[in-house]
Amino acid sequence: MFDTGLWREIFQSINKNRTRSVLSGFTVAFAILLFTILFGLANGLNNTFSEAFVDDAANAVFIRSGRTTKAHKGLQAGRRIQFKNQDYDYIKTDFEPSIEFITSRIYRNVVASYKNEKSNYSVRAVHRDHQYLEKTKVTQGRYINQRDMDMRNKSIVIGDLVRQDLFLKEDPIGKYVNLSGIAYQVVGAYKDDGGDNEERIIYMPLSTAQQIYGNNDFVDQINLTYDPKMNYDQAIDFGVDLEKKLKKRFTVAKNDQRAIRVFNMAMQNKGINQMTSVLGILILIIGMGTLIAGIVGISNIMIFIVKERTKEIGIRKALGASPGAIVSIILIESVVVTTTAGYVGLLAGVGILEWASPSLKTYFITDPSVSRSLVIAATLTLIAAGALAGYIPAKKASNIKPIVALRDD
Repeated sequence: MFDTGLWREIFQSINKNRTRSVLSGFTVAFAILLFTILFGLANGLNNTFSEAFVDDAANAVFIRSGRTTKAHKGLQAGRRIQFKNQDYDYIKTDFEPSIEFITSRIYRNVVASYKNEKSNYSVRAVHRDHQYLEKTKVTQGRYINQRDMDMRNKSIVIGDLVRQDLFLKEDPIGKYVNLSGIAYQVVGAYKDDGGDNEERIIYMPLSTAQQIYGNNDFVDQINLTYDPKMNYDQAIDFGVDLEKKLKKRFTVAKNDQRAIRVFNMAMQNKGINQMTSVLGILILIIGMGTLIAGIVGISNIMIFIVKERTKEIGIRKALGASPGAIVSIILIESVVVTTTAGYVGLLAGVGILEWASPSLKTYFITDPSVSRSLVIAATLTLIAAGALAGYIPAKKASNIKPIVALRDD
């Protein structure tokens, strides 16, 4: 049953001893404030890493070609390395157990027009697997499929901003768009978390682009994703082996870094994972240190409060208060002050993070935030510590005889 008299007495005690209450609360609020800011900054840094590769598969490998910089086996430096369909087939077949998805790419720029609307866009000619490498989200229609590849269909999938530019509010599916003089049918539209640039791209079947733009089997790039069951070290070894075999296939020196370049996300992810792990441990140590400092502070204050109220305890016992009632008053007062101060510290920490969020982007910290459950757990820890720190001396003081308590100086 709710005891209004007890709570009135508690709040009267808090109001009467404002300085003591403020000092107790400040210790808790400051600890929670620092705790919130530290973990918020750590989460903001993790958000930056996540957003940097938000539109690419985490297990992606990008294979690009260039020119040789070193003479090798009688071949001169400066030789252009050009990938072909056979190289795509070789990688797909030779490394099949380790590959999840694979696609080639061809890049082109076109002028796209529909009715009275016209603009310039980039075209990527790809295989059907490309959808999964780019995390493309089809919102209307479908993506490029194998039939498009086999039949060399003049089918395209347009980004959401292309749809808005050319079709306004009209449904684009089934309509024909003129790309630099050639009509293509829109079979799908998509969104991409990579931002506006990724949504201004038009996708078409790679075989169609090869027939129309050069009538050859050249490709500009080959991308793939490795088996997600691989750990970082296995994925890195796979990338090294892939680069080694491709250099051998094209007669490229092992130390030639420009002829064939294999960018493996596993190396990037491993480095980021190691750095965030170290950062997380560091933040955890600092956060725990902050909490311990808060626990020590609130404990010392609670011991002082109980000592200060020894005479009051003696009067209560003389008037018939039980030891349990005396202890409960002190503990509830401690919990009220600690909980209120913890919530104030949480609000202040979240407020500071939101206020500083735009400026923190300069330091590669994006949308810093902290889990409410984590901060609540930290606050509960301080509450428990404060309650325990108050309980021991309060229990001891409640067992003192009234005459002894009243004589206490």
